[in-house]
Amino acid sequence: MASSEDIILSAVLNLLSAFAFLVAFAILRLQPINDRVYFSKWYLKGIRASPRSSGTFVKKFVNLDCRTYIRFLNWMPAALRMPEPELIDHAGLDSAVYIRIYLLGLKIFVPLALLSFAVLVPVNWSGKSLEQTEGLTFSTIDKLSISNVPDASKKFWAHLVMAYVVTFWTCYILYKEYHIITTMRLQFLASENRRPDQFTVLVRNVPPDPDESVCEHVEHFFCVNHPDHYLTHQVVYNANNLAKLVEKKKSYKNWLTYYQTKYERNPKIKPKTKTGVWGLWGKTVDAIDYYTTEIEKLSKEETIEREKVMSDPKAIVPAAFVSFKSRWGAAVCAQTQQSSNPTIWLTQWAPEPRDVYWNNLSIPFVELNVRKLLMTVAFFFLTFFFMIPIAFVQSLASIDGIENKLPVLRPLIQMEVVKSFIQGVLPGIILKIFLVLLPMILMAMSKIEGYTSLSSLDRRSATKYHFFILVNVFLGSIITGAAFEQLQRFVDEPPSEIPKTVGVAMPLKATFFITYIMVDGWAGIAAEILRLVPFVMFHLKNTFLVKTDQDREQATDPGSLNFSVSEPRIQLYFLLGLVYSVVTPILLPFIIVFFAFSYMVFRHQIINVYDQKYESGASFWPDVHRRILTGLVISQLLLLGLLSTKNISKSTPVMIALPVLTIWFHIFCKGRYESAFVKFPLQDAMVKDTLERATEPTLNLKAYLKDAYVHPVFKGVELDRPSAVDDEENNPLVPTKRSRRSSKSHSEEGV
Repeated sequence: MASSEDIILSAVLNLLSAFAFLVAFAILRLQPINDRVYFSKWYLKGIRASPRSSGTFVKKFVNLDCRTYIRFLNWMPAALRMPEPELIDHAGLDSAVYIRIYLLGLKIFVPLALLSFAVLVPVNWSGKSLEQTEGLTFSTIDKLSISNVPDASKKFWAHLVMAYVVTFWTCYILYKEYHIITTMRLQFLASENRRPDQFTVLVRNVPPDPDESVCEHVEHFFCVNHPDHYLTHQVVYNANNLAKLVEKKKSYKNWLTYYQTKYERNPKIKPKTKTGVWGLWGKTVDAIDYYTTEIEKLSKEETIEREKVMSDPKAIVPAAFVSFKSRWGAAVCAQTQQSSNPTIWLTQWAPEPRDVYWNNLSIPFVELNVRKLLMTVAFFFLTFFFMIPIAFVQSLASIDGIENKLPVLRPLIQMEVVKSFIQGVLPGIILKIFLVLLPMILMAMSKIEGYTSLSSLDRRSATKYHFFILVNVFLGSIITGAAFEQLQRFVDEPPSEIPKTVGVAMPLKATFFITYIMVDGWAGIAAEILRLVPFVMFHLKNTFLVKTDQDREQATDPGSLNFSVSEPRIQLYFLLGLVYSVVTPILLPFIIVFFAFSYMVFRHQIINVYDQKYESGASFWPDVHRRILTGLVISQLLLLGLLSTKNISKSTPVMIALPVLTIWFHIFCKGRYESAFVKFPLQDAMVKDTLERATEPTLNLKAYLKDAYVHPVFKGVELDRPSAVDDEENNPLVPTKRSRRSSKSHSEEGV
């Protein structure tokens, strides 16, 4: 257990680390050579020009103006200066709403911290329960927690009242925020410029037809059932193998450029490489000749595979992007059932073209359900098996654990500085390291499940990561032990005993979570703004690959908000704040620092650096709202379990009302606002259509949508399109092959 001295040492080390990162960033961002790393978004917009284009040779690389170094922290107020409407125009609604999550944390926890310190801290400090218990080791922080209040004390009524205050204040702020963001979303959709996804629906599970191809079947179905609004469609090709060839060819071209540049700089030495993986082993050959030959081979394979995909009917999967003449027509199709059989002709809003995850469009509908079942089982085992390394690390990150495992280090460990470092810093660092690879595993599982857009992949991965953090980082850190021991404990206990078990251990882990917050939420966020990996990669590319300004633009990696990782991390801080606001209020200032610092850092990154891969119109907000309320219910149940061990029989009926009220509040908000995030109002669609027809009467919508949803590997290639499309202009009810064949047989019978 970390003492107050350990916490102070951890705070000093993490503050120094954060300050070092900030100073390094403030200096590096002023250097002309780093301008594309720290202001990449402005370069992508074509607004910012390189400061290296003029001046002396030294000035092209180093900023010699001493006055700028005096104002090296001016990026902080600059990050807060851009108004929110301008931020939405600049970076999109997704980014603006993501920033508001940090602001929401401040709105919730700043008033709660002030009230908790004014009410609960004096109550806990005056309890004297820990001091009266013989043989018990505790710290100053424990004296500020609910553990210091003696059993059956009337002082617990202060905690009960505070639990109600936390619940009502959190729900009030969430309700206002839901209303604001819903209004922002509707205004954003109403004012948004024309986009292909506004007119397009993704149709999946197209039923097979013996007389028609998928392309003809889709066309005739929508001509018959949406005769006044159907415009055109694009079938989906299974071009995954072709995409792999294209990507491999692109990689080889990059290597060829690298070796050509290397040879031009030193013509005396011909570059060599090995034919094995990554050039690490195999036969040594001339690098330029090798990659030139390989690119030629891949070009031939690509041509063959492209022709195969375009000519093979089996390469067309039972799915299509169907476009309509109006937004209203698309909204009606996307939000209604197309057939009496609810498992065929499944329609949903098409993602915007850059949001489409093409690899998963070719997965059959039945296979999707099997994949989701398998991934659910795999995620269950991953969650509980991951407790083993976390429990092992937690045992090592303690004095007794290390002394038992490595008795040779006992003299070193007993030194006060080393002891404080192990208990105050090491647990948070090791836990952070163990969580590094997890997001990639969860994203791979989401891709296997078959989601068809990058935004849905992010949201699904975020759901998994949130559950994982809840079980392993929160519950797993509170109840130490091996995975099977924990699982067996929860299986053997009745469900009513689980909150009591976790609630008793909860106050004892406050110091661990304080150290984790400082490592992850202070130093970790400061490292985010430094962008060390993109910084190194840009200069490596700039040194070895860049020959032209176009090469330099391609070498710039602006990155984007990693929603699948960062949003669940925020939810952990909401959970900790809601749980410990009544139990150990001393934790709240550390969380407030995280929210304030993150708000400023990510606002700066969104304005100057990040370039989002897609725009979903803040469709993730209902998930954010639901997870915060989930954390609130967990905090109520754990407090109920904790108080049930304090001989306060009257607390149970008082506390049981809180989860019920919170769940009712969630149902109310879901019914009131969530439809705005999954549906598009027909009234708004009609308004936009009417306005567009009035302002652009000559718009050729078919030409605008023609190649919007063509697979990237087919861009610039003319695809075969059904001839019946042109006939639908005059006769929308095009007869199918079946009807023509049927009418012909009837006429023959008549003869």
